Amino acid sequence: MKSTLIKNADVVVAWDDARQRHVYMKNADVAFADGRITHIGAAAQAAPDADIVNGSGMMVMPGLVDIHSHLVHEPINKGYTDETGSAGLYNSNLYEYMPTMEGDEEAAPAQLTLAAAELLMSGVTTVVDMSVAHEQWIDIMVQSGLRAYIAPMFRSARWFTRNGHVVEYEWNEKAGEAGMERALALIDKAEAHACGRLTGMLVPAQIDTCTPELLKASYQEAQRRGLVWQTHAAQSLPEFHEITRRHGLTPVQWLHSLGVLGQDSIVGHGIFVDDHPNTHWNTATDLSILAETGASVAHCPTVFLRRGMALRDFGRYRRAGINLGIGTDTYPHNMIEEMRHVGYLARLMAQTPRAVTTGEVFHAATVGGAKALGRDDLGRVAVGARADIVMVDMTHHLMRPSRDPVRSLVYAAADRAVHTVYVDGRRVVHEGQVHSLDYRKAAEQVDEAQRRAEALVPSRDLVAGRSADQMSPLSFDVV
Repeated sequence: MKSTLIKNADVVVAWDDARQRHVYMKNADVAFADGRITHIGAAAQAAPDADIVNGSGMMVMPGLVDIHSHLVHEPINKGYTDETGSAGLYNSNLYEYMPTMEGDEEAAPAQLTLAAAELLMSGVTTVVDMSVAHEQWIDIMVQSGLRAYIAPMFRSARWFTRNGHVVEYEWNEKAGEAGMERALALIDKAEAHACGRLTGMLVPAQIDTCTPELLKASYQEAQRRGLVWQTHAAQSLPEFHEITRRHGLTPVQWLHSLGVLGQDSIVGHGIFVDDHPNTHWNTATDLSILAETGASVAHCPTVFLRRGMALRDFGRYRRAGINLGIGTDTYPHNMIEEMRHVGYLARLMAQTPRAVTTGEVFHAATVGGAKALGRDDLGRVAVGARADIVMVDMTHHLMRPSRDPVRSLVYAAADRAVHTVYVDGRRVVHEGQVHSLDYRKAAEQVDEAQRRAEALVPSRDLVAGRSADQMSPLSFDVV
């Protein structure tokens, strides 16, 4: 692969290894070859065959790391689950509403295509996709150009509610074991792919839908294979009450008792801990457990904001010594907007503008996510790191004034100012557009799939057989 030299960028968000933090470097060059960064600073010497890219008017920053997403499942929910939540289940959307809007097999590749393109155009270069396996999963990820963690979910039980206030579980332990075996086989296939950008992750889906045996076995297998392990935990009050009812421990405490929390573990969401004001539990040890074990938390504020729920709060977790990464989880798959929500929500929940800085949020979206994945070569612009690089157009009107360009990006411009994205040194976004994926066609296909799914909502609603319009009324009456 030819080398590339980004010449005279206005600003580079560079990694200062001595201080373990990002810094602004002005009027600098960035060079990379063979998928790795080779130079940062002034007056880089271009190789004879190098591609020279004009960095004037640009900010060069590390690619964003999305550690928790469901690309095959979420795009179809747009316009349906924005305002839903079970009144009898503490406003959770998981048990009554989410199962009624599911895409069919035909929709899976279109949903993945659309979500992957959204991620790339918002500066994401690495994504963890926790989805149900489908035939084209690997092929589309390879085509997209993303660095991807293929994370097929498996579980021992399905959840449902017949009345909107009691969650029931239908157990099939053999299915959970078989699901893990299928996940391992798919991970092996992904990691063997010649592109070299695919990795696996073991994901027992939810703490309350997996037996303790499945949680422990999957974690042990992840350790044996050198994989990261992730599960959803402390994501809803019904789940918190279910785990405390079963075990007399909070979700975090129960995971700790099973021996599955460590530096190679990610807790998806981790909102309802023992000292959250809504849990009213009798201990205050969950944050210290997460910090002491080295487990990371995948913080995904947008999907919970829709239900009136929130982690309390990002700055408090950071000060407790917990590593946080950020995930998009839901639509829109826009990591920059997710960062905006992280910052605003933290300040709201802490009731102070000093709860968290934009630099700390950016750290979580880059280096924090990379740490959760066990990678010291991602999430930073540093010599030797992978050439996963984003160029932001600082001349875009929404980036100006540009006194603090990362703030201008996060709080004003978002993905609209993302100009170019490189993954492993290959250009995958140019002038704000993805050319490897036909995301416009995919958007049409997802729209059609939602119409098909709407027709099935009454048969999927176990509570009252309601229509889609009854479950999720439109913003305005149709006349």
